Order: sequence, then C-alpha cells, then structure tokens
Amino acid sequence: MKKIDTAQKALALHKKLGGKIRIMPAAPVRNRADLSLVYTPGVAAVSMHVAQNPKDARIYTGKGRMIAVISDGSAVLGLGNIGPLGALPVMEGKCALFKTFAGVDAIPLVLDTSPFAKASAGQARYESEIDFIVNTVLAVAPGFGGINLEDIAAPKCFEIERRIVEKLDIPVMHDDQHGTAIVVLAGIINALKVVKKKIETARIVIAGAGAAGSATAKLLHAAGARHILVLDRQGIIDKSRAEAHKKELATFTNLKGEMGDLKRALINADVFLGVSGPNIATAEDIRLMAQGAIVLAMANPTPEIMPDEAKKGGAVIIGTGRSDFPNQINNSLAFPGVFRGALDNRVTKITMDMKLKAAKAIAALVPKPTAQKIVPDMFDKRVAKAVAKVIR
Repeated sequence: MKKIDTAQKALALHKKLGGKIRIMPAAPVRNRADLSLVYTPGVAAVSMHVAQNPKDARIYTGKGRMIAVISDGSAVLGLGNIGPLGALPVMEGKCALFKTFAGVDAIPLVLDTSPFAKASAGQARYESEIDFIVNTVLAVAPGFGGINLEDIAAPKCFEIERRIVEKLDIPVMHDDQHGTAIVVLAGIINALKVVKKKIETARIVIAGAGAAGSATAKLLHAAGARHILVLDRQGIIDKSRAEAHKKELATFTNLKGEMGDLKRALINADVFLGVSGPNIATAEDIRLMAQGAIVLAMANPTPEIMPDEAKKGGAVIIGTGRSDFPNQINNSLAFPGVFRGALDNRVTKITMDMKLKAAKAIAALVPKPTAQKIVPDMFDKRVAKAVAKVIR
C-alpha cells in the first residue's frame, strides 16, 4: 500500500473541512425571544450604547476578544509571493492556533493589493501599495482588539507596521518580525547556558536581513548582544547600504566594518541564525565556528543547513523551524500568549520590553536546558499563560 505523504494528507483534510475555522454564536438563537435580544429590536439599544460610549465596545461586542490576522500574500512561509488566496490557508491556520493555544478568537483577512492604484470609481488614487494596505487595515480596525500582520514582504512590512502602530490604540504586531525574534531569543538564552557562554560576548551571525532577520537582530541587541553580523545576498551588511532598514542595522551591527560572505562571517562565530533560504551552509562552514557552536537554521521547509550536516560540522546545539527535529523554533510559542496578554490587560502597544520579557518567560519554562531541548514544546500548555502574564 502506497504511503500517503503529509502534503496529500493536508490537501485531503482541507478539502474535507472547507477551511480550518468556523464562527459559532456565543448566544443561542433558539426562538423569537432569543432573536429579539441577539438581533432586532434589542440590539438597537446595544448599538446606541456603544455609539455613545466607544470604549465600551470591548465589553458589549467581540472587539475585546478578536484579532485580525492580515496578509497580502507577498511572503508566505517558504513559498514567496503567492498572493492573497495562496495566503488564506496559512492565515486560517494562524487563527486556529490562536484559539487552540490561547483561547483567542481571530479572523483571517487577506488583501488583494492589485487594485491599489485605484480605490474605486470617483475616489482618488492611492499613492502606493503601502498606502493601500495601511488605509485598508485602519478602515477595518474598529472591529478588532488587535492586529496580527503576517507574511508581508520586506522592506514594505516595516513601514506598514510603523504607520499602523502610530495610528491605532490597539496592539499591532508583524509576527514574522517580532514573534520570530521572541522565540529565537528564548532559544539563544538557553542555548548559551548549555555551552556556558554569555550573550554580551557571543559572536552572532544572522543570515537574512528581511523581516525576521532585522527584528531578531534588534531584539538580541536589546538583550545585550554586542557582536552581531547580519548578511543578505550581497554579504555582510555595513554602513554603505542604501536601504533604510539595512542602514539602521548597520548602526548597531558589524561595528568593526567587516566585509565578506557567510563563510567569512562564520569564522569563530558562536551562533549561526538562519532566516533566509535553503541549503546556504555546509558542514565545512560550521567547522569555521568556535567550539560549542549553536546553529538555528529556520528556513522552512528546507533549512539553511540540515541538522545532520550541521552536526557533522561540529555544532553542539541545532534547531530548525520544523517539527520533525529537536528544538523547533516556532512563532506559535510567542504570538498566542502575546495577544492573549495584550487583550486581557488592555495593552495598546507591544513594546521592546514586553518582547524581552516574553522571551525570558519562554526560556524559563526550560529551567535545565540541554542540547536537545532549549525551548518548550509547542503543545506545552504553560507557554501561552507564561507569555500572557508579562504582556502588561
């Protein structure tokens, strides 16, 4: 009998279910009496109360418990720019994880940015795709208690998040940036304990200067890292780069002005973080690293270096983004708890301090880390609660 692989099983499951999420009423509608309270005429009193007391929307509607998971499909998982419909199964999955791990209700909203140049008949044209996305998110925001941006390509994701955060009084987080950074820092905290090194003196190399790489570099720096090199396709980033987010990276990374490719960067490195693409490193490259090398290769589905190859190169601690290897570095350890805490504590902004505390809370759930276990399991029920507790 032919073995059915994961891809075939996933296709069959999604076809059978017709998507992974459902909307269920919190109040029963069994008869006319129920209908008069849930809908007309009773709902009119609720509508008028909320209109006159906007802050009470969190109490009288689902706003206080609902997250919008928003994507334009321009950077989906390891699949790239596959558009809004391609992104929809991923956003539905995200919503399922919100509910499963933190009891947070979430709705997927995928945006077709192709008509961004023309809003609609009789209206002025948007100046850019970024304007279109920002204005669309701002327009739907009143119905939600938080915005989770997802799978939006760099560098536009940086400006989109910044502009939305400035305009809204609800928490906004681009999970590809900050969820990744939180979990990576948690893993690094515990990995460094295992190899008896300190973050302040560790030489850290990050392959990938997009959303995840940039945010991870910033959070590591905020946590005390002082020797960080970030690379893109052109090599080690320095102050000569023209892109705004890479210029910013150069203000606190590569302080010695090093030049070269990944092989050059890995010489005597203590940590190699991969947030770029498949198979960019070899065992020979890992051998260039310092004793006690830590390798977190997180490209999905194929990491920057496979675990057996990294081990062959002498890596002591190895992690990936995959569930079929030890040390899965996965955003789901962070985002459910972050938004659970933000909703419960009426947080309006996700700050750097909150992200640092979230990473430390995740790391603390593995009090005696080993090379095979530097972060808790995704299904550890303590995780979302521990993270939510520090988001206040």
